[in-house]
Amino acid sequence: PAAPVADTPSPHRGQPVAWVNAHGGGGAGTLARVLGGADLGQRWPEPARGEPGGVLLVARTHAGGMRAASQKLNELRLEDHPAGVHLLAVVLVADAPGRLPRPLGQRVRVLRSAAKVHRVPWIPAWRLGEEVESLPREVRALAGIVTAPPARAVAS
Repeated sequence: PAAPVADTPSPHRGQPVAWVNAHGGGGAGTLARVLGGADLGQRWPEPARGEPGGVLLVARTHAGGMRAASQKLNELRLEDHPAGVHLLAVVLVADAPGRLPRPLGQRVRVLRSAAKVHRVPWIPAWRLGEEVESLPREVRALAGIVTAPPARAVAS
């Protein structure tokens, strides 16, 4: 008989981080492709299967995206996720060029009060499925999180 799913090693084992979309089309797939790490779609990683416990939660900067990010943060707060999952940061991917309207900027501040937030600017080439020659500095900053060695747990 086949082994239970929980006992099956994940194809994502050994990846440095897990990219988790707060909603469909958040941008986790693109960021995982460009920076590395496991694209887990909208599900939490399962560290018991070897998946990375460190999560970069991805959402677009439109109202629905930030609402979805808040809901996923609430799941973390309520510990409604597999053991060993911890948030590294929320990654907000621009849904359009230019500045955010004031109400959306206020949502970003609310998210920042609950978690570390990284902003990814509008990158027109990505909309077309193309690569960019030089990544914006905000994306290069995320690369540092992806390549950083995992934080050690501190015994208290």
